[in-house]
Amino acid sequence: MSQPWDYIAKLVCIGDSGTGKSSLTIRLCEGRFSPSHDVTIGVEFGSRIVPVGPPASNELGIDELALNPTTSPSETTPEESATSGLPSPPRKPQTPPTQKRMKLSLWDTAGQETYKSITRSYFRGASGALLVFDISRRSTFVSCTQWLHDLRQIAEEGIVVILVGNKMDLAGQSSGSNQRQVTREEAEEWCRMNNIVRYVETSAKSGDGVERAFLEVAERIYLNIEVGKYDLNDRRSGVKGFGASGGTNTGVPRTVTLGMDDAMRKGSGWGGGCC
Repeated sequence: MSQPWDYIAKLVCIGDSGTGKSSLTIRLCEGRFSPSHDVTIGVEFGSRIVPVGPPASNELGIDELALNPTTSPSETTPEESATSGLPSPPRKPQTPPTQKRMKLSLWDTAGQETYKSITRSYFRGASGALLVFDISRRSTFVSCTQWLHDLRQIAEEGIVVILVGNKMDLAGQSSGSNQRQVTREEAEEWCRMNNIVRYVETSAKSGDGVERAFLEVAERIYLNIEVGKYDLNDRRSGVKGFGASGGTNTGVPRTVTLGMDDAMRKGSGWGGGCC
């Protein structure tokens, strides 16, 4: 029996209360949307296995050469051979790459100030983060600066952060009125100013952009693995290889383990599952 995943990475969802962090996690892991969700007390947990690296990553449009400048072509191109005057070497049959899989360990943190001391402790050891705000509430966007500051003070250096503007369904014509208070241009400019790798808009209600947001984080973590930025055998690391020893996190005040609806898996085209 083959191993179910190649790597496991710890991700945290952070942001103000009511921005939809729990709904995003449930949408990813169960493929459903609940219009009424209890306020998160402390931290909730979910997991999902996703593909990373080629061929699945080819559709993401992430520039691997830009992230890994040491990568170089392994073969001489026909154009180079023609200009050099040397005969073209016989082409070797291309073996399809083995699809790598990463288990995302998702920690959905409470956004209320009451639980600040609890939730901040879960930033330690995280290799990725989704910083979530509500595009229909400007105050949640303004708060992102403080959330990012706290994250970078506590988390490991080089943590992969994606800014997520949730509730994009409230900005469409189908909602009856455009409730958007934060434009895409504002959010993208904020990312540039704060060295955030990507801005993604999502709707936990419709599912739009949710997979993309999590895959963006997973793929960048995978590229960091490829260039050796993590010690996969270090129990304190937010990324581990399959079979690596390490402790588990305990002491969660309220932990919910989420499964994944089979319909989500069949419709997503990821080829992964939830554990």
